[in-house]
Amino acid sequence: MVEEICRRKIEHIKICLEKNVESEETNGFEDIILIHRIPNINYEEIDTSISFFGKRISAPIIISPITGGHELSEKINRNLALAAKELNIPLAVGSQRIALINKEYRKSFEVIREVSEEIFVIANIGIAQLKEFSLDKIQEAIDMIDANAIYIHVNPLQEVLQKEGDKDFSNCLEKIDDIKQLNIPIIVKEVGSGFCMEDARIFEKYGVDAIDVAGLGGTNFAIVEYYRSKSIISKDFFNWGIKTAISLIECLEGTKLKVIASGGIRNGVEVAKAIALGAYAVGIALPILKLAVHSYEDVVKYLRNIIEQLKISMFLTNSKNIEELKKVNIINKGFVKKWLENRGINVKKYAKRKY
Repeated sequence: MVEEICRRKIEHIKICLEKNVESEETNGFEDIILIHRIPNINYEEIDTSISFFGKRISAPIIISPITGGHELSEKINRNLALAAKELNIPLAVGSQRIALINKEYRKSFEVIREVSEEIFVIANIGIAQLKEFSLDKIQEAIDMIDANAIYIHVNPLQEVLQKEGDKDFSNCLEKIDDIKQLNIPIIVKEVGSGFCMEDARIFEKYGVDAIDVAGLGGTNFAIVEYYRSKSIISKDFFNWGIKTAISLIECLEGTKLKVIASGGIRNGVEVAKAIALGAYAVGIALPILKLAVHSYEDVVKYLRNIIEQLKISMFLTNSKNIEELKKVNIINKGFVKKWLENRGINVKKYAKRKY
């Protein structure tokens, strides 16, 4: 079983590096327009930092879960940790299931704390595996990397299309409720299909602290699994899900939870749009993976450019800090606007501007 999981992880990384695994659908942020303003602030004094679960980080950007559990992932995670340390941003690990089954696979996760004891690190376990592990085992995953929070990833599309996938999601929600006993922030995360407001409300009921929408528009695991199995069944699910911008609004509308936006976000302007809509932070994975296999310096350069684009967007909306960015005028148009109207969501609430 362990060998099978390890092989699958390597295949996933290889496919993501060599194939186009991103959805043909956009993430929806092209329909979100920031209103250009003449700034009355000093660009050099703009502050992109936020408090992230009590820790001050330099920008509202997370290195989203990527990998762990094989030799290549040790190199990747080391580079990710070096980048996270230099930039002072959070880092999430890939699923730790393999390391909980066999301690020999822990090194690729533990390397993160060898790099830094200060960075904000997020543990990771799949919702379908919560029935497999006791609370003590979940605590093991947290202790393995001295995690500051834990992701519970929710990946039904990926699991159902995997030949070896876990297709029994029954009674998983109750297990999330149990994890509250561990006194660590719980973040529920999709992996490319997004969440609707109805499911966000269910997760809120079970006591999670935040939702990471990981919506449609970025890496799509139907495509990844297609390249693994070559099954034509997967093809009609290449664009399955809820666009990231829409899922963000749905979760904000449906709950009082912190909402993280991820799923195809590739530049600082989109980061600014997500924050303006109300996102707590933004996650990025695939472009970072492609750089982390080479060096941490490449990751740092890429993310510094995104942070600079965020800062420019703040300057051009007259926002001297992230809280002010959350109050700027925006316009919803096109598909996003129509979706919200069809779902009975007040479009103007997420525009802050009269039409």
